[in-house]
Amino acid sequence: MRRTITAVTLCAGAALLLTGCGSAEPKPAPEGGKQQPQPAASKDQGQGPAPAPAAGGAKHEVTLEVGGTGRTAVMYSGIGSGFEPQSLPWSKSGTAELTAAEQKVGYLVNVVPGTITGADGKLQQAPCTIKVDGKVVAQSDGVTNAKGCSYTIK
Repeated sequence: MRRTITAVTLCAGAALLLTGCGSAEPKPAPEGGKQQPQPAASKDQGQGPAPAPAAGGAKHEVTLEVGGTGRTAVMYSGIGSGFEPQSLPWSKSGTAELTAAEQKVGYLVNVVPGTITGADGKLQQAPCTIKVDGKVVAQSDGVTNAKGCSYTIK
């Protein structure tokens, strides 16, 4: 019973905090001047595709690869995102368009493959590779590094 009350209280508190965020009310006009036009509120605020890159945004061709044979789950993000079983070997390519802010702080791309049966008959993580503009920037053999592949593009 205590867990239920705690969960309900936490949900109510979160809902209360979220209702105050993102108010679409216009700001009062500055003294002696005109009110600046406010951007129109989107129907799906906080949801939907990422904003378009700023003018002059950098574009990079990204390729995610998972090696091995058979089938395994593959989780990826950075050029779209997904988590589903895939036939191996698997690859996905796309273009990452970085905004000015992303060029400063970085844009994360990653791929985390599931397990496969290694040559010794033991389970191991499938090997992975990330290429940016044709150059290998992250690689894992699935044995010595079982964290997948991750790279921050700047």
